[in-house]
Amino acid sequence: MELIVLGTGGTWPNAGGATAGFLVRHEGFNLWLDAGSGTLSRLLEFINMGDIHAVAVSHEHPDHFVDLYSCFYARFYGEEGENGLPLYAPTGMYDKVASILSIDSQAVMSVAFDVRETRPGDAFEVGPFRVQTGLMAHLGLSALGFRIQADGAVLAYSGDSGPTPVLVDLARDADLFLCEATWQDRTDLQPFHLSARQAGEHAAQSGAERLMLTHLWPSLEPGLSLEQAGQAFDGEILLAVEGERLKVGE
Repeated sequence: MELIVLGTGGTWPNAGGATAGFLVRHEGFNLWLDAGSGTLSRLLEFINMGDIHAVAVSHEHPDHFVDLYSCFYARFYGEEGENGLPLYAPTGMYDKVASILSIDSQAVMSVAFDVRETRPGDAFEVGPFRVQTGLMAHLGLSALGFRIQADGAVLAYSGDSGPTPVLVDLARDADLFLCEATWQDRTDLQPFHLSARQAGEHAAQSGAERLMLTHLWPSLEPGLSLEQAGQAFDGEILLAVEGERLKVGE
């Protein structure tokens, strides 16, 4: 399994960067995991538009889905790829996404995507991947975390979440735990995002082999996030870097 980092910005991007998005690849199958702003253009540095085989979106906040619109326009109107692209998204999210389009565009978007509404706790198979979902603690939304397995390799992804034991279970003994670390230590932490230290604590509790921090606020110093996460987790800690390619598992 290979992970390619497309976007790492928490809520907004760095200059020249992107918000949340990743490409997970195995045996020639390409799963686009979260579709934040700027992630599609970076994805196209690695594969063609028509080689996106499925999309999974964690929740309905724009920094995780807005590039679905560009994908839809390119694949349907530009004929860059087949219709019926599987789109796994929380129940009710697609209707909100489509609602800002014209009636005609809503109709053809439902042709471009094969929407597969996914509830927290659901599991599904797509290509070579088996995916388990869990309910994340994020402002009362049906926000999904993902546990993605293929040939014995395990990638866990938090999406957006505050502290929750569900995330610990989702990342249990994962080869790589890709975890949001929006904030650093502060006295007014809210329960809908994690700090870097809290990400480290969740990684330690889960027994994950490696931790990768993502979704950092661009205004924060990444080195301090690594330091604070390292005070809670003894394993290898990585900082997600846009354009980076990483092997997951043996």
